[in-house]
Amino acid sequence: MMRSVQRMTTSLILLAGLLGLTTPAECGLSAGAATVDVTPPTLPAIQNGLFLEQNQDQVLDRLKARCFVLQNDRAAIAIVVVDSCMIPRDVCQRAKLLASKQTGIPVHQMLIASTHTHSAPSVMNFCLGTRSDPNYERFLPPKLAEGIAQAYANLEPARVGYTVIDAPEHTHCRRWLRQPDKPGVDPFGDKTVRAIMHPGYQNPEFTGPAGPADTGLSLLSIQSADGKRPIGLLANYSMHYFGARGGFSSDYYGKFCDLLEQKIGSQGEKPFVTAMSQGTSGDLQWMNYGAPRRTDYSIHQYSRELADLAWKAYQQIEYASEEPKVMMAESWLLIKRRLPNQARQAWADKLNQERGERRPRSKPEVYAEQAQWIKEHPQEQIVLQVIRIGDLGITAIPNEVYGITGLKLKAQSPFKQTFNMGLANGAAGYIPPPEQHYLGGYTTWPARTAGLEVQAEPQIVDKLLQLMEALSGEKRKPLTTDFYNDEQRTAIEKARAEDNNRVNRGE
Repeated sequence: MMRSVQRMTTSLILLAGLLGLTTPAECGLSAGAATVDVTPPTLPAIQNGLFLEQNQDQVLDRLKARCFVLQNDRAAIAIVVVDSCMIPRDVCQRAKLLASKQTGIPVHQMLIASTHTHSAPSVMNFCLGTRSDPNYERFLPPKLAEGIAQAYANLEPARVGYTVIDAPEHTHCRRWLRQPDKPGVDPFGDKTVRAIMHPGYQNPEFTGPAGPADTGLSLLSIQSADGKRPIGLLANYSMHYFGARGGFSSDYYGKFCDLLEQKIGSQGEKPFVTAMSQGTSGDLQWMNYGAPRRTDYSIHQYSRELADLAWKAYQQIEYASEEPKVMMAESWLLIKRRLPNQARQAWADKLNQERGERRPRSKPEVYAEQAQWIKEHPQEQIVLQVIRIGDLGITAIPNEVYGITGLKLKAQSPFKQTFNMGLANGAAGYIPPPEQHYLGGYTTWPARTAGLEVQAEPQIVDKLLQLMEALSGEKRKPLTTDFYNDEQRTAIEKARAEDNNRVNRGE
């Protein structure tokens, strides 16, 4: 079966490349955009993004799927950014199949990504202690297909431009190193935690960030061919989320989009659509834990500040005078999960038996249930994509990716500009680089949302670089930068020498 999947994948990559080969003389670029409302029609609904399952019966603001289609005479691609925490591969595939029937766009030339709002209904089973909401899971795929079809119907002659600016004040590493003599205890009762998310502001038990931050704010602007009307703006930033509480919400992503749409404005009958996509922020968030806590800071202020930066950058974008090449490649990888050893499985079996049919109420119960799920699902098929739009490369990764991984991809990319969309075409969990597994912590505890093998990250990076090479016709750049500082390297070397977090690493 795997041989046939690999042959099929190779064919899809070649087909995507051939379909995308075009020249300015052959055809002009067309683009369309649309927004559909994906707010749950039935309340209460199960909320995603928390350790333990809970329901919400209020809507704080509308959830949306923001859709873009780019087309020339030989290829069409669709990009969808959804106000959701994470959408598993099978749900994405359902939406793509429906959209393909309506538009003719091939399934392998569609990208569906979650913003990663933590205030959305769940469409994923065993997302830690949370199940999928069955009503919402049925509702979402047809709505995503509807959005792609509307964007396709709105196609018109277009031009594109893109830029990137540095925005270091609005994202920081949220995973900090503990004092060497003060390791934390994991949910399995072992002292393996040498780095942890959200240490608290200026906490003396922590020494500093465990890795670097990817602080680039990227923008892809789509306009009518004459430059008189904005069609769409796809932004990308590596910041985990800025959450709302008390109901379903798009979090900061929706507020950012609303502000940019107001600033840029819509002209004519067709809509102007802004989307903020999730970057490589598995270990990043807006809090700066090395500084005092800002007690007066709000999601509204954060969104305003980032939108102002984006607006200034948007005004400086230059647009290509010639039609850009539009190409897309896709590949599937089969990656193993870290299976529980005999002792861990016995620990999980005992907790699962005691819990019975009720939902987990504690972290140990969550991870006991996860151990059983991993045992039954020892490997994961993941979808990787790269889109080329002129000299811009966009990678799509179905994971929560560390900032350092995003920096490595950008540094080695053969494209002039690159950005990375996380939680795209699936939700295969955190992918810490191998060395970060030795530091332990939440993103290394085996779960559906953090269970891939230790070597998953380099496999994914290499495959994405292969796809970029195929689309650009150029070799990857050599990686000449070590993004870790001395403190981070020392902590990693010490943890590796002491074989820390061994069971959670699947050994």
